[in-house]
Amino acid sequence: MSPLPATGRTALLRRGFALEYATLGWNVIGIVVLTLAAIPARSVALAGFGLDSLIEIGASTVVLWELSGTGEDRQRRALKLIGVGFALLAVYLLVQSTLVLATGFHPRHSPLGIAWTALTAAVMFALAWGKTRTGAALDNPVLKTEGRVTLIDGLLAAAVLVGLLLNTAAGWWWADPAAGYVLVYYALREAKEIFTDH
Repeated sequence: MSPLPATGRTALLRRGFALEYATLGWNVIGIVVLTLAAIPARSVALAGFGLDSLIEIGASTVVLWELSGTGEDRQRRALKLIGVGFALLAVYLLVQSTLVLATGFHPRHSPLGIAWTALTAAVMFALAWGKTRTGAALDNPVLKTEGRVTLIDGLLAAAVLVGLLLNTAAGWWWADPAAGYVLVYYALREAKEIFTDH
């Protein structure tokens, strides 16, 4: 790949920063909304998705830190921090989802959770597309990886949405912790990819 002219690289870096700030802002708001939705509904999937938003905030912060400087050592550390966040999320969700299924706990309906996860899925897919393209143009592995993290965030929002809809429409209470297990799978897969590839 031929090196980018300085003006092109600067424009791409600005776009990368803008995408990360947008992700950061969305997820900060998301933690508040998901807390307001998860507590009254007592939903493990919404709580887990709120923690995923917290990890996404951490990942965006790491990418902003990495974009402000260069170097392979800095990129490796940034990627490992993102991987640790995913591993911790997987452990939490595995324990919580198993407890909910074992005790037969029935979460309540959450119209707010349904609306937010539907909107979040659309926003995350758009942000992931922008990050992946920008990361590829910059040849920046951290931004490309975080684009995957954002895509996973969109997929997880869709999985949580399906669980919430099944609980509301069909009374399938177990769909909520099942959505939690979907999050465990994706979180472990992302952590493994980060640690084995970098």
